[in-house]
Parts: sequence; structure tokens; C-alpha cells
Amino acid sequence: MFTVLAAVLLLTAAMAVTASASDYDAVAEDLSAIGVFRGTSSGFELDRAPTRSEAAIMLVRLYGAEDDAKTAYAAGQLTMPFTDVGTTAAPYVAWLYENGIVNGVSATKFGTGACSAKMYCAFLLRALGYQDGVDFQYADTLAFAQEKGFYDPIQFSGTFLRDDLAAVTYQALGTDLKDGSAYLLKSLIDNGAVDAQAATPMTEKIEAYRALMAASAGMDSTAMDADMDAQIEMTYTGDSSESVTLGMSGNMRMILDESDIQMAYTFDISAMGDSMTMSEWLTDGWVYVQMEENGETVRTKTQVNTEETQALLDQIQSAASMTSPASSVSGLAMVDSITVSTSGGRTVYTMVIDQSSIGAVMDAVLGMLNTDGSSADAALMEDFLDGMNFSDITAVYTVGSDGQMRDMRMQFSVTMGTTPGAPNESLKMDYDMTVTVNATGDSVRITFPNFSNFEEVTVPEIAA
Repeated sequence: MFTVLAAVLLLTAAMAVTASASDYDAVAEDLSAIGVFRGTSSGFELDRAPTRSEAAIMLVRLYGAEDDAKTAYAAGQLTMPFTDVGTTAAPYVAWLYENGIVNGVSATKFGTGACSAKMYCAFLLRALGYQDGVDFQYADTLAFAQEKGFYDPIQFSGTFLRDDLAAVTYQALGTDLKDGSAYLLKSLIDNGAVDAQAATPMTEKIEAYRALMAASAGMDSTAMDADMDAQIEMTYTGDSSESVTLGMSGNMRMILDESDIQMAYTFDISAMGDSMTMSEWLTDGWVYVQMEENGETVRTKTQVNTEETQALLDQIQSAASMTSPASSVSGLAMVDSITVSTSGGRTVYTMVIDQSSIGAVMDAVLGMLNTDGSSADAALMEDFLDGMNFSDITAVYTVGSDGQMRDMRMQFSVTMGTTPGAPNESLKMDYDMTVTVNATGDSVRITFPNFSNFEEVTVPEIAA
């Protein structure tokens, strides 16, 4: 349910953020502070792919065995069968090999190629206590990591870089061990591998985030009744300054049943002194739309049970029904800070999402739109995004005394130039959006009106 609610408010944000060469600089700094992630003479080098040896070094640190590996290797107690491993990585690779955790690409070669997301997630799962071939199959590594709550394919789309390695490591540190005894970072602290004081900022963030995820995990994401309110203040600055407020408020209900996906929403929309009411229903393979404006009402219906539409609805249903553990920390690496307070028996989580980290999500969204940079559409999208400045996102979540999510609010701003080459022109959009959850699961009901007076229309074909 958290994913569904967040998607409602974050979609606009994701579409307005430009990707950067590295998105998780702050995460790398946090990991460096506890000795898990280290740079080279050239810095963290977050914009290049990690090597297998670098991944091996990280894995040994996540086992809390760095000192043991170095000591045993210096004493000649570890076997090193590989001839392509440098002196820096040798103690780590030897320790992993001796303990049967990793193998080389051959009897004498460990492999000097890049480490993929699948390979590194397999390493992380081993550090959490899972065994490939027993708990999961290597081919299904990413799906299993997603199920365990620290990997998200949208967050880590594209080429796997050291930037991504740092972020997914950060999230794995907040993930429960297989035996459920603790989350990974806490176990490293308990074992003395990580200094507790140095790790305090991370542990506080992890525990607050896990509590927030637990509050949303009990909500049925396949059915929701929610009120939504959005205010967008648009301010143009140029030779003169003008402001316009766009308001939208209403209710949305959805029941994502495999046999009959149903949705209903009604919104009142206002802008520049004008207003209208728009209602839409989806049921039995039809979309019904009612528009009310200036005393006139227009009602239309469109059949949507084509193969393409059904495939899309199937994807929506599948995504909404995906489950993750209450301890899920997917998305944690995007969080700059999170604070917790209580008021009237309710718990309020205030979370700030670093705008630079949303670049990874932007890459994935553009990938879904097939804007790979080679088409006219891609060029148009890049031109549109060029010069945009996006603020941090402040998200406030309220959890009731029963532990259930009650509402969430997001505020952020986007500033962009209105005309290429006109530095004195800009458009700023301030967003303030709230979702209030009324009901989820079996208690959600949708009542449909009489559709007999809706006129059928055909949606025209749109060329690719």
C-alpha cells in the first residue's frame, strides 16, 4: 500500500527530475563513516561499474570479517588460487574462497570483469544468511532480493555502477538476517565489526524507516478508498510576474480484483476562476466518463477490453498485489533524513527525500517510455527536462494508534526556464498534495451509477 500511495504523489516528481552521474553521494559518505565503503585515490568513483574484486571486499566487510581476513592472509593461513587478484583484494578474495562463499570464473582466474546487479545481490543475500541453490536460484536472484525488501528494479535500472552498489548495500544493511535475529547493520554492531557510535545516525534512520514500512505493510494494496487533494501554485517570472493556482480535490476508489478490476473517482478541478467536476468509472471492460462544467453535463463510455489495455490492467493488478516484508527498506537510500514525533496517540514521520537520488527513478521512467536518446521523442523529452531544478521532497506520514497508515502529504517545487536562451524567464511550480486513507481491503466498496445514458465513443488509433 505504501508503494501505491507513494506512486500517486511521486509520479509527477519522477517525471520532473533529471538524472545525475551519481545519485547516492550521501549514502557513500554514510557507508564510509562506518568503514563499509571506501574510495580510491580518485574518490568514491561512483560513476563507474564496480569490479568483482571490489564487490568481494564489500562482501567480507558485510560478514564483519575484514580484520580476520587480513590477519589470516598475512599469516599464510588462507589459500589464494587466483592469479588475477591484486594485492589489495587478495586477503578478501582468499577469505571468501576459503569459506566457500565465492568461486572464480576458472580454477586460476577470479575474474576481472564488472560486477552486475544480480551478482552483487547474490553476495548480499549470502551475507544475510541465504544460500543460492537452497533458498533461491541464482537466475532468480533479483526477484528474491526484491522479495526480501532491499532491491527495487526501478531504483536500480540501467548499468550497475558503484553508485548503485553503495545504495543497495545501504538498504541491505537495514534488512533482516535470514534467522530474523537482527537486521544486518545491528548484527555487525553487536559483533564488534562496526562502531556503534559511528553507526548511530544510520541505525536511527533505519529503525524509523522500518517502523514506517511496518505501518504500511498491513494495508491491503489491492483495494483502497482514499481522498486526495492537490494544490499547484504556478508562478511565471519574466518581464512581469503572474501566479495561477490549480486545485484538485476528490475521492478515488479501486478494487484490483483479477477477474474484474474496478476503479471510480470524482474530482473537483479549479483554475483561474473556472471549475469543473470530472468523474470516471472502470468496470466490466468499459470506461465511463462524466464531465460537468458551466451547467452542462457530458457522459461518454469507451470499451477498453483490448489485448493491450488488458495487459496494462494486468500489470497494475500484479504490481499492486506484490507483497514485501514489514521490514522492507526498499527506497531507504533515497532518504536524506527521517524524524519521528507523536501527537494525540498518532505517530508522525517526516521524511526528506534527496532530489539527486531520484535520478535513478527518472532513468527508469524514461526507459519505460522508450526514450533511449535515439528518437525524436527522446530528444524532445531531454530538451524539456534540460534546465529543470527540483527541490527536495518533504513527505509527512501519519500513523494511527492502531498502527495503520492514515494519510500522507508531499510538498516540493520545480523551477524551469520557459524559453531556451531566455535566462530572465522562469516558471516555478509549488506542489502540495495529500492522500487520506479511508479504507483498504475488503471494506472498500464501489457503487456504480446507471450507465444507460452514456454515449459510446471510439478512441482513435494513435500511431507509434
